Amino acid sequence: MVKQDQQHQLTLLKGIPGLGTKTALFLIIITDGFQKFETAGQLCSYVGITPTTRQSGSSVRGRRRISKVGSKKLRNLLFLCAFLACKHIKACREVYERIVAKRKSKKLALIAVANKLLKQAFAIVKSGLPYLEEYVSKLN
Repeated sequence: MVKQDQQHQLTLLKGIPGLGTKTALFLIIITDGFQKFETAGQLCSYVGITPTTRQSGSSVRGRRRISKVGSKKLRNLLFLCAFLACKHIKACREVYERIVAKRKSKKLALIAVANKLLKQAFAIVKSGLPYLEEYVSKLN
């Protein structure tokens, strides 16, 4: 049904290096064709890959972790897509290398790449424009 109704969105998502058909279909289904969310941050929070602080009062401070609120299956798919994105997308590779250079764990770096990949997918579907490797934001 998705291939019939949202073929354009599916084509846009599959154009992103690292995102496959399965992940693109899952994203469209979970987000109801990206109609449930107004911002990419809302989508990242819904999926559960945003960092949260574990804190109780003023004395107990835990490590920051991802929230793990949303779909475990989608988080796993995005994590696997992050591996490919690091190989094929220059911006994702730079994020990964920057975080690893700060002596953070590689898993943390891959979660950051998955977050970036999800934000890119959201922007591409909302704008309706295909993925461009050399695109530079005008906001910077």
